[in-house]
Amino acid sequence: MKRRRLLSFKHWSLMFNNVRRYVMSSQVKLIDKLLFLVPVIFYWIFPFDLLPGLPIDDIGVTMLLMGWFTTRVQRKYPTL
Repeated sequence: MKRRRLLSFKHWSLMFNNVRRYVMSSQVKLIDKLLFLVPVIFYWIFPFDLLPGLPIDDIGVTMLLMGWFTTRVQRKYPTL
């Protein structure tokens, strides 16, 4: 069941919408936003990639962090 969800376009489109909404929300604390944004920006900018020159690993790391971030925010801020 979990693998099917990970491959679902609906799941990822919902996750992208949630991340954008949570990052722009004034109810989510800045430290929680930075726990997501800093590692993502750091991984995209600095050159210690697993696959240099290809953004596939960057996208994968970003998607993993998006899943972690949305789960964390949904638990911490259930009214959002």
